[in-house]
Amino acid sequence: MKITVLGGGNGSYAAVADFVEAGHDVRWWRRDRARFAEITEAGGITVTDFNGTRPVAIAPTDDLEAALDGAELIVSPTPANAQEDLAARLAPHMRDGQVIYLPPGTFGSYIMAKIMRDAGCTADFSIAETGTLPWLTRKQSETEVRITTRASRLPTGVFPARNTESALAVIGAAFPGAIEKSEDALSGALMNAGPIIHPPLILMNAGPIEHFDQWDIHNEGTQPSIRRVHTALDNERIAIREALGYDAPHFPLADHYETSDWMYGNLAHDKLVGSGDWHEHLDLQSHRYMREDTGLGLAFLVSVGEWAGVPCPVAAGLLSVAGAVAGDDFRADGRTFERLGLAGMTVGDVQTMLKDGI
Repeated sequence: MKITVLGGGNGSYAAVADFVEAGHDVRWWRRDRARFAEITEAGGITVTDFNGTRPVAIAPTDDLEAALDGAELIVSPTPANAQEDLAARLAPHMRDGQVIYLPPGTFGSYIMAKIMRDAGCTADFSIAETGTLPWLTRKQSETEVRITTRASRLPTGVFPARNTESALAVIGAAFPGAIEKSEDALSGALMNAGPIIHPPLILMNAGPIEHFDQWDIHNEGTQPSIRRVHTALDNERIAIREALGYDAPHFPLADHYETSDWMYGNLAHDKLVGSGDWHEHLDLQSHRYMREDTGLGLAFLVSVGEWAGVPCPVAAGLLSVAGAVAGDDFRADGRTFERLGLAGMTVGDVQTMLKDGI
């Protein structure tokens, strides 16, 4: 299958490594060609996982049109705050039947589709999003990536939902046995684990994060009191899903810590901590856990809860504290139903739009 991978972050490196090794025809694009210089010189990247360390040959490009030509699947593990710019770049090049996969998306499926439609794109494409990055992974350098483990369950919603079966068949060819159908893109967005796991970890560890040069929020930063906040916050997410009529499984975050049933499967948290790769420097002003998972994702969750009539005091409280820490009004400036122009629509109208598209 022809797959295009967009971006140069941890997930993009892991995606390229896995897709090339699986035998797919892979093209790799990012905006800044200069950042590819070391990869071009080396002829590819090096991947390390439980099978050891080995080279993966890849020739990246900054020619987006060429990278997208003939692609059946476009995988974009880029931060949510890059989606608007990316959608504008993609709009002239999309073709019928192509599928974009956002792992995860923070409702970027709707946002990107609207931008492309507003730009005049008439292609019958699909955009899907899931609940987590399919890899627990960290770049070690510009030419090296380490994959700690891979997701075994990826609940995925498609926009528009009328294309669900065909889109999931394409995505499933890249992630065999892992894709699970969600009702639509909003259901997929409400599976996003980032706004549940990361805001309590960074906010309740703000002191040690600022004190120490490096801090592992998943190891010494995950304490029983923080886990209790995780559970309360996740219960609000699940209550919103239930109020909107979305069915179980809701993938409660507690399963990540306590069972083998969550998205990453058996002992994922232990593997994450054991790798040492998350013992890292975090800047509370700029890190994506603040800017993406809190400023966009948590703001989105609070706004959907308000729209659906579901109280979410824990989410709203964390969002307010995060705004004070970062010096921003995430409730006013984040990714919300109000800012997306959806807050005035009924649930039925939104469901129809999610099914039929824009």
